Amino acid sequence: MPIVHIRIINPNTTASMTAAIHQAAQQQAGTGTTVSASQPDAGPVSIESHFDEVISAVGVAEEVLKGEREGGIDAYVVACFGDPGLLAARELTRAPVIGIAEAAFHLATLVSTRFSIVTTLGRTGIIAEHLLQQYGFSHHCRRIRAAEIPVLDLERHPEMAFTRIVEECCRARDEDDIGAIVLGCGGMANLTQEISREVGLPVVEGVTAALKLAESLVNLGLHTSKYGDLAYPRPKTFTGKFSELSDLDLPHKS
Repeated sequence: MPIVHIRIINPNTTASMTAAIHQAAQQQAGTGTTVSASQPDAGPVSIESHFDEVISAVGVAEEVLKGEREGGIDAYVVACFGDPGLLAARELTRAPVIGIAEAAFHLATLVSTRFSIVTTLGRTGIIAEHLLQQYGFSHHCRRIRAAEIPVLDLERHPEMAFTRIVEECCRARDEDDIGAIVLGCGGMANLTQEISREVGLPVVEGVTAALKLAESLVNLGLHTSKYGDLAYPRPKTFTGKFSELSDLDLPHKS
């Protein structure tokens, strides 16, 4: 069986979170799958707003371009629950590019007719609501709940963060009439099994969900379509700090 190389892109710049996400993905990778991880050189240390997402989306695109220059990468995973820059990333490569929110929604509907999302901050729940509408999963999601913890507290205060997440998951189980829970942050990737044991419901976490979907697409020989809006970007001139993006060395025919 050929080796499948999947690149996990953490859109924020916190190296310890990149390492934790990488480890969680490696533990779930199938035989014959190599997992590597990267993060942008510049950008927010965590992603908790629309502004953070816009800045991080540029970093995601740059990481895909780096991967394409390296060669040998069969699929990419965008490891932030807002799926920042997802469609732009798909324009830059024929390889599958999977966002962790989209992946988690898909897998949750395969094990339950209704799910709730448990995320970090209430304001990021609004972003998740937009994604549910965009992807067509609003009717599957009963509620979006927030543990009201900053993303970086998942590392700075792990016991407190875990307790709050479990408490919110238990409320979702008892009050939302659901069959599964979706964890709404890539930084929760290493908590899935512990939370599932505490709550007693299937818990879907996006990094590993996206990894398994990426493996499936590669093994099925499916790639990102280069027809229509996901065709490679037309070459053009960029100015100022983005001048290095001028006339990218990408194929421009479908």
